[in-house]
Amino acid sequence: MAAGSRVSRRKPPVPVRDEPRCTVTVCRGCCCGTPKILGVDSTAQLATFKAELAAVARVRAVNCLDTCEQANVIVVQPSSAGRAAGGRPVWLGLVNDPDATADIVRWVRSGGPGLADPPATLDLYEFAPSRRVRRGAER
Repeated sequence: MAAGSRVSRRKPPVPVRDEPRCTVTVCRGCCCGTPKILGVDSTAQLATFKAELAAVARVRAVNCLDTCEQANVIVVQPSSAGRAAGGRPVWLGLVNDPDATADIVRWVRSGGPGLADPPATLDLYEFAPSRRVRRGAER
């Protein structure tokens, strides 16, 4: 190293998570996605999200969102454009029938939070988790 050179000890900046597409988070932990929810084919639900949204959204399954009383839980996070338009993550609980899954797919295909109004039926599924739970899941 040349005399007078200084090594920067500054940490590189943490990249800002600016997802250009919606993110659909599907809980598959403690209660969601398990046989505890009778009559629900959770494997087919996740497969539907992945197949139907592959071109327009990031779909991820997570272990547990800590809102077990609302199983099955789906969180739809806005794209960067949706967030810029005022969209915020939408938590949907008790998503246990294929019609609700289809409504979520249609909404996300239309742009999702901030860019398209959700189908009115999704109002029945929306809930607000605690701040602690939200902070952990919306990263």
